Amino acid sequence: MSSTSPPVDLVTTSIAPKRSRVILTTLILVALIANLNLAVTFVALPEIGLSFGASQTGLNLMSVAYSLGLAATVLYFGAIGDRYGRKSMLVIGTILSIPACLLAAWAPSMEVLIFARLFGGLAAGMAYPTTLALITALWAGPARTRTIALWSAIGGAGSALGPLSAGALLQHYWWGSIFLITIPLALVAIPLTIKSVPNHVNESTKKVDNIGGIFSLVFIGSLVIAISFAAEPDKEMFALEMGIIAVSAGGAFILRQKRAANPLFPLNIAGRQIFWVAAAAGIIVFGSLMAAMFIGQQFLQNVLGYDPIKSGAAILPAAVLMVLVAPRSAKIVDAYGARFTLLLGYVFCFLAFVVMILFWKEGIDYWVVGIAYAFIGVGIGLAGTPASHSLTGSVPPAQAGMASGTADLQRDLGGAIMQSITGAFLTAGYAAAFAAAIAASAASGQISTETQSQLTKSFSSAAITAEQYPQYAPQIISAAKTSFIQGANWAYSAGMVAIVLGFGLVFFFFPKVSKENALLQEYHDQDSGNLEPEGVK
Repeated sequence: MSSTSPPVDLVTTSIAPKRSRVILTTLILVALIANLNLAVTFVALPEIGLSFGASQTGLNLMSVAYSLGLAATVLYFGAIGDRYGRKSMLVIGTILSIPACLLAAWAPSMEVLIFARLFGGLAAGMAYPTTLALITALWAGPARTRTIALWSAIGGAGSALGPLSAGALLQHYWWGSIFLITIPLALVAIPLTIKSVPNHVNESTKKVDNIGGIFSLVFIGSLVIAISFAAEPDKEMFALEMGIIAVSAGGAFILRQKRAANPLFPLNIAGRQIFWVAAAAGIIVFGSLMAAMFIGQQFLQNVLGYDPIKSGAAILPAAVLMVLVAPRSAKIVDAYGARFTLLLGYVFCFLAFVVMILFWKEGIDYWVVGIAYAFIGVGIGLAGTPASHSLTGSVPPAQAGMASGTADLQRDLGGAIMQSITGAFLTAGYAAAFAAAIAASAASGQISTETQSQLTKSFSSAAITAEQYPQYAPQIISAAKTSFIQGANWAYSAGMVAIVLGFGLVFFFFPKVSKENALLQEYHDQDSGNLEPEGVK
């Protein structure tokens, strides 16, 4: 056994590798690159929309493309890393993030920008899941819990700090400059990874299930696209077709996993109570953060008139509280179990959406904005650690890539799905409200079908139309703000429903602390060959 590799994971024994601080710093730096790249677009959405005259659906797709690329590949790339070397995946993914950022920065069209963001997500799919896989392989026991807490907190804070960094650049440079933020970090991370990260730790020697990997990619990608286009006028049939593809690919993936000699996503492990409940719970809670940032950044600039740097700074309470709360979350997990900690996190996420839907109106003071983001920060800080810890603690070390891929899938699929759902509700609510405002207007008969289409397409499109008709600009902008708030409230309501469903899932199906520890020990015994798997007599 390698000197840097811990023995089998035990619930009560802390194990850490040599040079643990250097290794952890490197892994967190790589994760930070992925998280910053994920979040930088939020603050630039209004400016990008104006630059390309984009529809709300176009903005939704551009915003979700990075999450889509990451979510669609983390399971597949995690398995490849388990088999062929996690360190290599870490280095290759970080290197590929550089051209992806450069292409996004100088994208000549919305289509190229969406592609560049998708490419960046694919690169992150190589590097990001590998960071947690290495933490799982190198640390054990309470030391692993604390390490995951720090990894989760800084990753979440990176997502929250992305808008602030982007806002500072937008004050002085063009919108494309926001995609250059992580290039210096990547140039530091690449040699640091090569020098400090161990080459092979608890890696698998089994073949990768490439067919299952392709099915998983098609399933996740088509699912997110279907949701994104669900509210787009004249795209209902396309959304339905993508939905059919998603269902078919999902079914094919499950059948493949049942029959494959070395499945990408072993259903006997995925079916473990702690694993599947934590996976589903994490999708919702991490998706809540992405949804709050996605809708919130547009609200701050479109409705409240914040400039980019002020809009980015508005989310600081979330970033600060994630970092402060996450280490305490690890202690709560050790003392009261993952179930209690997850439920507590859900409560704070729900309160954030309550504040948004009740109090985020025109002319509000910043403290109302800050309270909502503070609640989100506490909620993610509490829930992030148990969601990731439960996954990594319930799988064999040789399949750490599966666990880390699923943990990353929580963030990225959760972000992609929640952004797509809330974006679809925002699009539908905004269009419905503006159409109603036009119908109620005394000048409705004078508004052409083409102009009405532009006004109901997105806030950015309405702002461009207002510039074309300056005599009606105040009325157009006022109606756009009111319509955006209605659309945002539809989106927040959808988020609240998702959180309630997630709370119920954890409350009824996640085991309490005593049973949780017993199950973790049982899983360890099964994986060590000391106990027959469930159902085997």
